Amino acid sequence: MSGWTGRFEAELVRLGVQPGRARQLTDETAQQAAECSAEPDHLFGPAHLYARHLLSELKTPSLPLEQTTGPVRLRLAGVGKRYRRRTVFDHVDLTVRSGEVAAIVGANGCGKSTLLRICAGLTRPSHGTVQRVRRVGFVPQDAGTAGWLTADEHFTLFGAAAGMAPRRARSTGEHLASRLAWRPGGEQLTQHLSGGTRQKLNLVLGELHSPDLLLLDEPYQGFDQGTYLDFWQQVRAWRDAGRAIVVVTHLLHDLQHVDQVFDLGARA
Repeated sequence: MSGWTGRFEAELVRLGVQPGRARQLTDETAQQAAECSAEPDHLFGPAHLYARHLLSELKTPSLPLEQTTGPVRLRLAGVGKRYRRRTVFDHVDLTVRSGEVAAIVGANGCGKSTLLRICAGLTRPSHGTVQRVRRVGFVPQDAGTAGWLTADEHFTLFGAAAGMAPRRARSTGEHLASRLAWRPGGEQLTQHLSGGTRQKLNLVLGELHSPDLLLLDEPYQGFDQGTYLDFWQQVRAWRDAGRAIVVVTHLLHDLQHVDQVFDLGARA
């Protein structure tokens, strides 16, 4: 363990974080720096200051009701998921309102993607209740597209499911793609697209029908830095338009873009 990460972990423990959780956060931080090809001190600054900043972000509570006047788009109460004898997570309470961005964070394997699928209605919880609006857009971490179809064919197919005429679905899809600096090729099959471009297609399909609630599972996989910034600019536009957004992320610096942080690792 390098000097910076050692000081970072030690500061987390000094601030009251359990040693196991401190090690998880340290590993995630080191992974993030490696993905950015940067030394932690250059990316995050002094270890002790970043430890305090991170804890303040993770402890950000849901906004009080008197400060959030938008309608509730998603509400989880006492939600848990169990597979046979293994409890994935338990006692999850989460409320996301119109005009809010919520981040779900936690160590690998704590059930972030499973929780998001429960939010979308694709996986049933073992117990608890889920209330959501009807118009939901779901963007998975991978899959979600058919390799033998073109982008325009995806727009037509997904648009039909939402009651959109083919021409409108295609023009809407092309317009949304342009916001991510992407112009879909007419006859290019999805299987021939790069991983980052397929993820752009997933994002467009999730937004195609103008949902009130967007559920995003690490949606920036394969993005270059410019597209990553375009993505968060689009998230801000969704929030300003009154949509509710829930995003699963392992990139800790993403937390500067959100209104509330839900640490699922603390409930796994």
